[in-house]
Amino acid sequence: MIRTNTNNIQFSKEREEEKIRTTTQHRDDSTLQYLTTLSYGTPSVPTNLALDLGGPLLWVDCESRNTQSSSLRTVPHRSLQCLTAKTHQTETWLSNPADQDQPCQILPENTITGKVATEGELVEDLMALQSTEQETKANKMVMEPTSTHPLLFTCSPTLLLNGLASGARGMVGLGRSRTSFSSQLFNSLSAQRKINLCLSSSSGFVQLGSTMAYESQPEPEILRSLTFTPLVTNQNQQEYFINVNSIKISGKKVSFNTPSLSQDQEGNGGGTRLSSVVPYTTMQSSIYANFESAYLKAALSMKMTRVAPVAPFGLCFSSKGIGSSQVGPKVPVIDLVLQSEMVKWSIHGRNSMVRVSNDVMCLGFLDGGVNQRNPIVIGGYQLEDVLVQFDFDTSMVGFSSSLLMKQTSCSNFRFGSMPAQSL
Repeated sequence: MIRTNTNNIQFSKEREEEKIRTTTQHRDDSTLQYLTTLSYGTPSVPTNLALDLGGPLLWVDCESRNTQSSSLRTVPHRSLQCLTAKTHQTETWLSNPADQDQPCQILPENTITGKVATEGELVEDLMALQSTEQETKANKMVMEPTSTHPLLFTCSPTLLLNGLASGARGMVGLGRSRTSFSSQLFNSLSAQRKINLCLSSSSGFVQLGSTMAYESQPEPEILRSLTFTPLVTNQNQQEYFINVNSIKISGKKVSFNTPSLSQDQEGNGGGTRLSSVVPYTTMQSSIYANFESAYLKAALSMKMTRVAPVAPFGLCFSSKGIGSSQVGPKVPVIDLVLQSEMVKWSIHGRNSMVRVSNDVMCLGFLDGGVNQRNPIVIGGYQLEDVLVQFDFDTSMVGFSSSLLMKQTSCSNFRFGSMPAQSL
């Protein structure tokens, strides 16, 4: 299991005794970025990284190490590893035999700022991963010594760190490319191709591999009660998409001036992207305008009082007179209707309203502009305390209701006899 600053990543081998490797995770409150810590190289150095759910690779500012790694190996340009890593980029594989011993150039992107590096070398080095072994017969967790695995990543220029949380030295991608962190672990550990993601404002987790057995309720019940929708594959896209067919607010369907919520600007399916680097859900301007209008109407019908907006939010309310519940403020419920009217993702006050002061709370959905590629991008705030499962064998995405409904949260999950740590 790998833990980040707000989530845990876990991976396991499919056998009688499953092994899970973890790191800790947390959310940086100043940037709303989800961070994790990985240790790499010889000697092993802990390194803070921003978590990118749809990222194609792992990239690190290697110059930030105080001690050069003796186990780091540069990947040659004319190698299968280089060719594999370039499949997510438009750059062609040079055929000049004289280039065969040159370093493999992979240009990493800071997906938070959108900046792409002008240089970057693909390297391989050892990642130190803490292992926990589940003894299925004894139903307990046992800590094992740290093990190391050779993984590919890109050494990036220091300038690419601009825009990352303080102390972060790169980004760890869990996207669908063959060289993403998760894909490499699936292959090296022969693990089941499944990711369980549970973001949190304090400590959540990411589990890579087969589903763990949980020590007590309500964790097993939550896993059994997931609602599933197809994982949509977009050509040349390494990120994660689902189809949202309609949106309801307080049970009433919102009318939109767009022919479909399920197509991007190029007409590809899967118009809704899931993201951990976008703090709040964003919508194309035409969609947001109707959504905001419908939400305001529903809010006013509940006697909520609109106040001046507080950047970056467009719709804010006085918190006076708004009741509370176990799933947050009592405000209009937002339903993302998926493949049928019976399949919906319900967003309650905990995940829809953001408290900006003692007296004001704002709708955590933003206008993404007219040029936003995808009609809807579901951000990290809406994913917090929701268990999301990506099952690549079935090409499905499962999601729970807000864990607060079960009187638990991502930070309270327990794996075997060991409390979950943050990713």
